[in-house]
Amino acid sequence: MTKKLTKAAAAKAATRNPEAGEDAAPMSNRATRAAERRDAIVAAAMEEFIARGFAATRLDDIAKRAGVAKGTIYLHFKDKESMFEELVRTVIVPVVVKLSALPPPTGSVRDLIETFAGNFLKEVIGTRRGDLVRLIVAEGPRFPAVADFYYREVVSRGIAGMRALIELGIARGEIHQANLARYPQIVIAPAMIAVIWQSLFARHAPLDAQDMLRVHLDLIFGERRTT
Repeated sequence: MTKKLTKAAAAKAATRNPEAGEDAAPMSNRATRAAERRDAIVAAAMEEFIARGFAATRLDDIAKRAGVAKGTIYLHFKDKESMFEELVRTVIVPVVVKLSALPPPTGSVRDLIETFAGNFLKEVIGTRRGDLVRLIVAEGPRFPAVADFYYREVVSRGIAGMRALIELGIARGEIHQANLARYPQIVIAPAMIAVIWQSLFARHAPLDAQDMLRVHLDLIFGERRTT
């Protein structure tokens, strides 16, 4: 009677088979190359979307910039919209997730908000992330599906995270206006103003976004006491 190999025996036999290792290496290399091509496509898509806008960008242009055949794109993405969604997940979502992932504060709520918002401004203002946000603001009304996706993945997370911090600030007596929890957009507003201002008016009147943020938080929390 032929006995079936146990998992342990099969694994041991595989280690003695030199062909197993030879097969694994090419598969690993193929996976690495596929991941690299996908990253190149996403990076090229960002440049094309920012340069041409969502509506005018063609998959042919993205493929050319990425150095791949157009057909290669369809191995990773079903269409231009899914590619844009991946771009948002890769570039914007990680920044916003930091807000919801903040640990229970040991310091003040203001310090937590100021740190997050300050880092957000550094990572978005004057960067490709900022260009991408402006693109969504400009073209979102024409492409409701894109705007809906951005709301679900980015805006709703940011709003929920900020509301949780505001409620904590109210409970601890740091924020005296209880109605602020109904409108966390008020706290986030300087970031959006800074993104739009940077693209439209910075050459006429440069904006110190970090200082504007501090003044804004003074209005919400009260001015910091100096000793």
